[in-house]
Amino acid sequence: MRFIVATLTAIALAGCGSPDPDSDGDGTISMDEAQAEIERSGAVTPRAGQYRATVELVDLEADNAPPQAVDMMKQMMSRSFEYCLTQEEADKGFEQMARESQDDSCTFDRFEVDGGDIDAVMNCQGEAGETMRMTMTGTGTETTSDMTMRMEGNIPGQGEGSMTMRSQHERIGDCSS
Repeated sequence: MRFIVATLTAIALAGCGSPDPDSDGDGTISMDEAQAEIERSGAVTPRAGQYRATVELVDLEADNAPPQAVDMMKQMMSRSFEYCLTQEEADKGFEQMARESQDDSCTFDRFEVDGGDIDAVMNCQGEAGETMRMTMTGTGTETTSDMTMRMEGNIPGQGEGSMTMRSQHERIGDCSS
């Protein structure tokens, strides 16, 4: 989940877009190509401070999941929390945080960033060979982000299915250290 939140935040806080980020012409956009695109586009640098994050599992459909399991997963995966983004972390930018939390198992089919708006499709390969396709849309500024992500594929332990999550981050003040 940390990877998903960090990646969504990094992408949501990216700056203006530019032409095709598929620099090697292979038809997919690697995480490194996406990160390079964010950096080339003059990505928004987040402001240090105390943030409130709300992550909500909006919808879950799975072949092998009974309704009570779906309700339980919605409760478990929907949460709010606060965190302090230090000046050192802010100076690295959200794209660096995302880079540190991913393992190169994902590539993008589409990666469009324009003025803080994001529209992307990412495919990730799991350890057991399963594939998850994620569609991400949202917006971001230096103090907020609002992303919706729909994941489709094999949900471990539940079979084929889909889930939609929404992640919102908002700076609520200075860190209380």
